[in-house]
Amino acid sequence: MAETKSIIDAIGIERILMRIAHEIVEKHRSVDQLALVGIYSRGVPLADRLAANIQKITGTTVSVGRLDITFYRDDVYNRESQPVLKSTDIDFDINDKDIVVVDDVLFTGRTIRAAMDALIDYGRPRRIMLAVVVDRGHRELPIRADFVGKNLPTMRVEKVKVNIREVDGTDEVVVSKE
Repeated sequence: MAETKSIIDAIGIERILMRIAHEIVEKHRSVDQLALVGIYSRGVPLADRLAANIQKITGTTVSVGRLDITFYRDDVYNRESQPVLKSTDIDFDINDKDIVVVDDVLFTGRTIRAAMDALIDYGRPRRIMLAVVVDRGHRELPIRADFVGKNLPTMRVEKVKVNIREVDGTDEVVVSKE
């Protein structure tokens, strides 16, 4: 039986997303050359929420894209189940823009490496940054997040799940272990 512990509740997620939005705005003199790209599946609604928060702060609408990294993953053919494809939707020019890739959990870094590979197929951004709700450590690649909601030291055998209301029906970060 798995033991599950709630680490962050819905109010905590809301605070994290507002704080990250403020940090993104502070890092950019102008958000005119900024765009957010969410990684399916939980990074997409998180990017939408961050964009809404940035608009509240600055009054400026920021472009938001959606990125499917399925065929860029280095484990795509090692999975037991067939990958479920989603459509990448980046309907703006990423050339010379500051792109913030948004995801829920940063773990080994392999998902983010795949996201950068996929993003480069759409152009050459001026800079790629990373925003995550949780950084749990255990990196296998030299990747770090620029904007982190919570650093959460974990054991490798633990599972960290960021539940997002648009996908899971609730906002919460839970850690479980067997």
